[in-house]
This record gives sequence, C-alpha cells and structure tokens, in this order.
Amino acid sequence: MPTYTALTTLANKQAAEVMGEMLENLEPTPIGVGVFEMEDGSGLFEVGGYFLEKPDEVALALICAASDAKPFAVSEVPDKDWVAEVRRELAPICAGRFYLYGSHDADSVPEDCVPMLIEAAMAFGTGHHGTTQGCLTALDAIANDGFMPKNVADIGCGTAVLAMGAAKVWDVPMIASDIDEVATDTAVANLSCNDLDGRVEVVTCAGFDHPRLREEAPFDLILANILKGPLIALSADMGASCAKEGYAILSGILNHQADDVSESYQSNGFVEKDRLVIGEWSTLTLQKS
Repeated sequence: MPTYTALTTLANKQAAEVMGEMLENLEPTPIGVGVFEMEDGSGLFEVGGYFLEKPDEVALALICAASDAKPFAVSEVPDKDWVAEVRRELAPICAGRFYLYGSHDADSVPEDCVPMLIEAAMAFGTGHHGTTQGCLTALDAIANDGFMPKNVADIGCGTAVLAMGAAKVWDVPMIASDIDEVATDTAVANLSCNDLDGRVEVVTCAGFDHPRLREEAPFDLILANILKGPLIALSADMGASCAKEGYAILSGILNHQADDVSESYQSNGFVEKDRLVIGEWSTLTLQKS
C-alpha cells in the first residue's frame, strides 16, 4: 500500500508548531506529523505529514493560507521494505577505534576495534552522518591523549550512539538525555543490544533540565550532537555543568556556523582545542578553562 507525504517550509517556529497541530486534525488523519528546523542554515522550519491515504489538498491549501506558508508538496511514497533498503546502503563505518555495523554485516567486524551494533531500523543516529562520525572521532582522540573522565553526559542523545561509544571506552557513571521519549526508549534498546544494560542512565528532558543531571554535575565530558541554535542556547548551562578542564564535544554544526558556536562557548569559559570537518559538518572539541 502506498503512503503519502505532504511537506512545506516556513520561517516562524511558533507558526510551524501551530501548523503541525492543524495537520494532526485533518481528515484523513495523518499517521505522523513532524516539525523540524532545517539543517541548511536557512532558519526555516519544515512541517510534514505522513498519510496512508492521499491527503485533502484543499484542506492543506487552507492550512498554508492560514499560516503564511508555501504550498504543501504532496508526494506518493512507493511501497517497499525500507529497512532492507537501508541495509543495502549502510556499509560499516570506522570512526577512530569505533566500528559501527548492522547485524547483516556482523561477519565483517575486525578484531582490533571497538564494535558498535546499530540496526538499520534505527537509521537515525547510525553513525553514517558526518556529525556522529565527527563526535566519535573526537571522543577517540581525547581518549588516545589519556583523558580519563569521572563522569559523562550525552545531551540530546538520540539513539545514544555517543553515550554507547563513551561507555565502551570508560567504565564511569554516564547519563544520556533527550527531549523525545521515543528517542530515549530507542536509546535504552540500543544500549541493551550492545550489552551495555545499566551502564548508561537514560532520562527524558530538555537540555540539562532533570534532577539527575543536576545531581551528577559537573561532568568531565559532555557530548552534544544537536543543531547550532540549541547548542548556543545551551552554552551557559554547558559552562555551568562542565567541570574545570573538562571537555565538551559538539556537533550538528554546519561549517559556516562553527565560529558562532565556538564564540558562544568561549564566552562561557571554554577554549576551542580542535575542529574536525567531515563534508559540510564541523565537530568542535572544547575544554573548560
């Protein structure tokens, strides 16, 4: 059975969120609605609905008119096994000592690596994105330099790939947080698949806004692979939550955004120690002075 997508963009975050709520009340009802800040530095927000039946294009046009948004682009998505499709495209990835692979590539795991099993069904955060690779490579670099944290936080953890990498290297207290409960549920499952049950505490919250994060701070290492806007908004909390001479590894940053993020963190007590560029993405390694 084919499915349908309806996508548009607009510049105002609040209007985009209202638009998402309006989409949820459509008939036929969408099976999912998403509102995301685009990662191209445009400042636009994408609003999308996913439907099992072709959506009512007149109703979509009325929503756009009410929200001052571009017309929805409606597309039919062919019926196929997307997990199998992703498996064909996701080759194993090396990032420093880390080797990320799916179960379909289990026979390819080298002996001299830190293996991390990421299933194709968890395609968001598999390590195939330059931001995740950059964070893992930066994490490997500070570990190779002899850094030994007392505790670690992964903020905006998604599927907890970064927390999982840290747990593979250091046996210290770790907390992973995300604002999305689906993400934290996936993080728990991901950790379990890698025999890391109980090694990383997973909490649902925005930023550092959780009692456990406040109790365990300051952290010697903070990992955050998010986006420029949230990273800058978190810079003061990051400065308050990072131990002296501790590290923050940040990504989700387009190359032309890296200076702005770095400057925001320098104004909150950090020094930029390294900048890694993979494709259009930058990863910053900062140390609390």
